[in-house]
Amino acid sequence: MMQQKRIYPKIIKGALYRYRSALSYLFLLLLFAAPFITLNGEQLVLLNVLERKFVFFGIIFWPQDFYLFVLALLSFIVFIVLFTTVFGRVFCGWICPQTIFLEMVYRKIENWIGGDHIKQQKLDNAPMSTKKFLKKAAKHGIFFGIAFLISNIFLAYIIGSAQLLRIITEPVHMHISGFIAIWIFAFVFYLVFSRVRELVCTVVCPYGRLQSVLLDDQSIVVAYDYQRGEPRGKLRRHEEKPLGDCIDCKLCVQVCPTGIDIRNGTQLECVNCTACIDACNMVMDKIDRPRQLIGFKSEAQIRDRTGFRLSRKIYVYGVLLVGLIGLLTTLLVGRSDVETTILRASGTLYQLREPDSVSNLYTAEMVNKTSRPVGFSIVALKPYMRIQYVQKPDTIGYGGSTKATFFVVMPTSEVKKYKTQIGFELRSDTTVLDRFKTTFIAPVND
Repeated sequence: MMQQKRIYPKIIKGALYRYRSALSYLFLLLLFAAPFITLNGEQLVLLNVLERKFVFFGIIFWPQDFYLFVLALLSFIVFIVLFTTVFGRVFCGWICPQTIFLEMVYRKIENWIGGDHIKQQKLDNAPMSTKKFLKKAAKHGIFFGIAFLISNIFLAYIIGSAQLLRIITEPVHMHISGFIAIWIFAFVFYLVFSRVRELVCTVVCPYGRLQSVLLDDQSIVVAYDYQRGEPRGKLRRHEEKPLGDCIDCKLCVQVCPTGIDIRNGTQLECVNCTACIDACNMVMDKIDRPRQLIGFKSEAQIRDRTGFRLSRKIYVYGVLLVGLIGLLTTLLVGRSDVETTILRASGTLYQLREPDSVSNLYTAEMVNKTSRPVGFSIVALKPYMRIQYVQKPDTIGYGGSTKATFFVVMPTSEVKKYKTQIGFELRSDTTVLDRFKTTFIAPVND
């Protein structure tokens, strides 16, 4: 079995690295804080698959809103496709949690304990000693501690921060399943960041494989300008044959977290972390050559020396994304706080009543989508319609549902056809929570 080759990237703290660091710390702050921030009485972000409850910025989505979730997911996928088509895999290098934790947390701890990339390599190749054991133990102890913290935060997004705090503070025997889940996730995160590392980006993650389909020669990616850099060679005085700007120092390879040579062209393993840009710019400054030998460029810009142009498929993706976002926004704005479903009681048609009236029996189910209990009443839209309750609840609990069974009684003089559309409003005091319709069946007077 072939062993994974360990990569020891050199860290160069250029301008782009500093920008990445600032953005990463912002995302880390949001990641750790979001489960403990409340908005409208709800956790800021909650993905409770077990209870089929999803919360985004204080807005609750229940199973009845699954169509909105699907539409939002489709919009996100199209956005990622559009973004990748234009900018390549920048998401992976700048925003992806895997890269942020690996490069901005774990890698920095590794450098703090083991030294730079050369010292780390020497330490790993050296025979076991007290010094090596202590450094390895300290490093992996901190690694697992951070993985355990990430596991708790991850679980807070799934079961909620309140439930997580109960698991932490109450006796273990009261939350065996939650306790086991925390430790399982902790071991998984520890293995990912201590052993698997860049293989998540190059082998496990399907997004990198999609690049070959999404990218074209107009996509802006981290690229080496071969027109300007070739032929590469060491910088020597009185060189007879003119060389390109690349002096073949291989610093771009040394800083790459996935171990590729960007000078070989766009590769699936490239996460667009821009470390090679910082390294090359530093070298260009030293040899008094223009920067951006490696930079954000498209293949067409390098090959044809032309400016950036939008390809036809970018317009198609853009129009599709605008359409999906417009539809999603419309549905979200029109989404009611309480969703009502009304059905005629099974096995019934109509009931003739005295004097000169007819009735239909209905069952209405109301689902509360708000973060509070809701009091309600059902009001018929036509003044001549009368509601006679068989079962009359007046409150819907938080996150719950209730059913009301009632007769709708109508004068026979108002019956103009066999099937008549009738409407209702669900009201809480003077607020209209929902509007719904059904069909009223009655014999027609001749």
